[in-house]
Amino acid sequence: MEEEDHQLLLLLVEDENICLPLPINVVSRYWNIELPMAEAIDSAKKYSDFNGSIIIEGIELAERHGLSCKIVHSSLNELKKIIDAGIPPIVILPGIPEITQHASVITGYNEDEKTILHYIQKGNQEGEQQEGAIPQEIFDREWSEEGKLMIIISPPDILSKISLENDSQNKSNRLCFESEKQNILQNYTEALSSLKESIELDSNNSTALHLYATMLNQQNSPECVSFYEQSFKINARSYLTFNGLGNFYLKTNEFEKAEKFYTKAIEINPDYAQAHNNIGIVYRELGKLDYAIECHETALKIIPDYAEAQNNLGIIHIENKELDKAIERFEKSIAADNNFIEAFNNLGSAHMELNNFDSSLENFQKALMIKPDYVEAHNNLGSLYM
Repeated sequence: MEEEDHQLLLLLVEDENICLPLPINVVSRYWNIELPMAEAIDSAKKYSDFNGSIIIEGIELAERHGLSCKIVHSSLNELKKIIDAGIPPIVILPGIPEITQHASVITGYNEDEKTILHYIQKGNQEGEQQEGAIPQEIFDREWSEEGKLMIIISPPDILSKISLENDSQNKSNRLCFESEKQNILQNYTEALSSLKESIELDSNNSTALHLYATMLNQQNSPECVSFYEQSFKINARSYLTFNGLGNFYLKTNEFEKAEKFYTKAIEINPDYAQAHNNIGIVYRELGKLDYAIECHETALKIIPDYAEAQNNLGIIHIENKELDKAIERFEKSIAADNNFIEAFNNLGSAHMELNNFDSSLENFQKALMIKPDYVEAHNNLGSLYM
């Protein structure tokens, strides 16, 4: 490590898999441990319909091959101490537009320039790994939005010598990552059980409280509200928590409350396209169609191929009796996501309004091919044959 800029030198690594996320592979290679990709590929078979990365699978793979791990809520000062100890930490940050969250390897910091250096998955012309510099103030603000979660992976003898500010949180935080894995596998009972245990171990774990609230929200349980509220009292910058609470109030038709919490999410993270899209739905329900259009278009500026936003604009065009514009939007939505059943159903409805019955039939049938028990498409087919 170069003392003058507190920078760690990491190898350029390109191999990754949903069960061996790049950050974990990079850190493992730093410790001269080459994790077997064949093992990761085999583990990934049970996640055939999932496109993201499963961090706990990568952690467990690293542990099976001699490394140890701790997951804690940390601080900027502690992050720097970990780097100065020669350990490259992994942090959880708000995602790039298409991804809600992402893990990033921190390779160093520069006190003079007040920047944090993170690993970039490409080399320079000489094939050497490069770092990206983030202004320290921006990094700290964005990191706080994810509760300042830090993952430390190192050989056991090195990890055992490190004193962490929140060492007791490790088990509680690990259960959060375990619950996400179980959720992806649709083992919802196990996922909830992991989160309950996580909260029992640390009642101030904002991540666990948020994830537990989210699962309750998915079950339409009003109990989710109190857990969301506990979460943002601990981490007032968790835009995902405010968005989740907005989602609950949208489902219960409490539109003013939904607007309040979506607005808060956007204030914290203006680039969170989902919140812009969601508040657009609220404005449509309140009859503020101009505001709704503006919100959905903002979401599309952030994620140009955002299928839900295109679909929602199409719905507004139908309400405005602009059927040709609606059809265009629904077609763009399907182009972005060809399994989006609502868009197929809406496209069929728009064609039915124009008496394009063959096109209506085709799109209703496509919706039912994706989801055979989709009630709305069945009802629309019934109307088509009347």
